[in-house]
Amino acid sequence: MLIRNGLFSSESVSEGHPDKLADQISDAVLDAFLAQDPNARVACETLVTDGLVVVAGEFRVGKRGLFNSVMDSAPNIVRGVLRDAGYADAATGIDPDTCEIRVKFNSQSEDISQGVDRADGSLGAGDQGLMFGYACDETPQLMPLPIMLAHRLVKRQAEVRKNGTLPWLRPDAKSQVSIMYAGGRPKSIEAVVLSTQHDATVDQVFLRAEVTRHIIDPVLANAGISRSASFHLFINPTGSFVTGGPKGDTGLTGRKSIVDTYGGAAPHGGGAFSGKDPSKVDRSAAYMARFLTKQVVARGWASECLIQTAYAIGVAEPVSFAIETFGTCTMDEASIVRSLRSEFDLTPAGIIKYLNLLRPIYKPTATYGHFGRDDLGFPWESIGVAKG
Repeated sequence: MLIRNGLFSSESVSEGHPDKLADQISDAVLDAFLAQDPNARVACETLVTDGLVVVAGEFRVGKRGLFNSVMDSAPNIVRGVLRDAGYADAATGIDPDTCEIRVKFNSQSEDISQGVDRADGSLGAGDQGLMFGYACDETPQLMPLPIMLAHRLVKRQAEVRKNGTLPWLRPDAKSQVSIMYAGGRPKSIEAVVLSTQHDATVDQVFLRAEVTRHIIDPVLANAGISRSASFHLFINPTGSFVTGGPKGDTGLTGRKSIVDTYGGAAPHGGGAFSGKDPSKVDRSAAYMARFLTKQVVARGWASECLIQTAYAIGVAEPVSFAIETFGTCTMDEASIVRSLRSEFDLTPAGIIKYLNLLRPIYKPTATYGHFGRDDLGFPWESIGVAKG
């Protein structure tokens, strides 16, 4: 953790948050390409605002007619994501049936293409960049506790909204959790913030009581640590949250990278995930770095692990590989590096093959974090088997 002693906070956002709508649309379009051509090259960006969704990007496919097929289906993909998130009309934030949708894709640059699909048949990195992976033993998912609790709060908000327990909630929501650390371990919950969109007719006193009863209390009861004596709870601290979704805020793909990763507990390389096929190491190498850190912690080599990799566009092997275990390792870090590098192929082709990434599995990653998701069977969240 960046904070060994003192307060540390992480936030998350709901599936109805405008930025997360954009992420889901981009990944749903990516999945549509991969479902028909596993080797499709896709970079999809989405903007959502009041009554308008813009989908744009680059592509390269080998199957005749595939591009037109996906482009023809793109408006229905967009409308489906909006409906699934809970938007029904303009009053809730955006009308999935009448909103304007614009789609514009260009062919992938030949300069990039020749570096990715190289003349010798190998696969080069789709871009330069640096990627981080992190794991720790704070939770069974080997994730930092603050981001896990923040995700659980907004996920619970969606559950009680959809199952009718709190039908006056609306799709847009944000959470934040502050944990007190001592000696690098979580000790108490100090503060929780939950802002949730709601129907205009709901009384705020009633809302706070019901949200506390059905969202806050159930999530914190299973946190593994208690609330402090000075615990603070903030529910809709502005006093009202009626206007939400794209009507209240513009959303963009890739703008919630810290929510997507470790809640700020570990560095982030800067590259976003959603909308990118796995030839883009921004995504695939970050997934592999997470996988490797999980191996280190799960195998008892360290109780906390950070890995950084870096790539050059068009080059297969990483140009750097570094590890930090914050003094928790049971074997020296050089030996850990040698073990990981000998066991796992860190070229883009090796990562894609080992994690089986050429599949339409990406839309579910776009909500509630790409890591720590033991509910969806993501391959980068598995534990490998050590050689020997």
